Amino acid sequence: MRYFFCNLNFWISVLNYSKKCNLFLLILATICLNSSAQNLQGGGSFPTRPIQFVVPFPPGSATDMAARVISQPLSVLLGQPIVIENKPGASGSIGAMEVIRAAPDGYTLLFASNSAVASNVALLKKIPYDPNKDFTPVVGIGETALVLMVKANSPYKNLADLISTAKQRPGKVSAGFGSSSSQICIGMLNKLAGLDVLPIPYKGIPLAVNDVVGGTLDFTFADIGNAQAQAKGGTMRALAVSSAKRSQLAPDWPSASETLPAFDISAWFAMVGPSGVPREVVDKLSQAVIQVLKRNETREKLASIGLTPMPTPPDQLQGFISSEIVKWKRIAKDANIEPE
Repeated sequence: MRYFFCNLNFWISVLNYSKKCNLFLLILATICLNSSAQNLQGGGSFPTRPIQFVVPFPPGSATDMAARVISQPLSVLLGQPIVIENKPGASGSIGAMEVIRAAPDGYTLLFASNSAVASNVALLKKIPYDPNKDFTPVVGIGETALVLMVKANSPYKNLADLISTAKQRPGKVSAGFGSSSSQICIGMLNKLAGLDVLPIPYKGIPLAVNDVVGGTLDFTFADIGNAQAQAKGGTMRALAVSSAKRSQLAPDWPSASETLPAFDISAWFAMVGPSGVPREVVDKLSQAVIQVLKRNETREKLASIGLTPMPTPPDQLQGFISSEIVKWKRIAKDANIEPE
């Protein structure tokens, strides 16, 4: 700015010297003013202030941990702080609504799991938003399996033990869920094994994990990263992984499909904004996140919490979300889960 005024004063003196330079000076002053304004505004490019990630699950959840892994390198790449705000409840719907109500400028984003943007359609009678219309897809992040976990000293040594006991005690064996994925896992177990396990809702899976460790619940389906931490700490035992095949992250843990062949459920994570985020902002965010996901350090950190990177650009993510809504409706129907 100081440089600009020094130059402007110089040209004003030239104008006083020669009235013939009016047009030239007018053009030059306009260029200088525009250049100065752009410098003050950072070139008018996104982002120019902190970005908020709304995580619709509590701290310690897989969604929360993934958001924190991504946010640090992304903040450096974009040159702005990223603030994480946890808004748990209603399987991600509370956080989703906060983002939907935000200005569509790219500064408020939902770091979502499949619950908020796909499977809630199958589980809630009156979902307060339309995932196909009320979000702007930004980028796919990763996918993970869930793990059926019991207390470390539980009498259940494997999935067959749990099924046998639950059949003998209909409505007496309890399971906690804190996301639509974990809820559907319980419903699928009931359906395929012919059980009547009592499902109990929580604001997040970590809260259900606490009650399993405390002896209030018989079991829960936890994300694999949380499950590994509990197993290593000696507080919980893994009985089965929800994906069709064993996870490369925990190859010693059997897949539920080894006991119940049709069992196959995985969760995924993506970043979306409110409807109407400008395409140039979406592209900048998407490209930056994909760049972060390609880094070995990021991939290693995601693997440590049980996530496999799923870098998906916005156009492909839109189609993926639409297909997942259809898929989760079918899975919920197969599991005999009635929308609440």
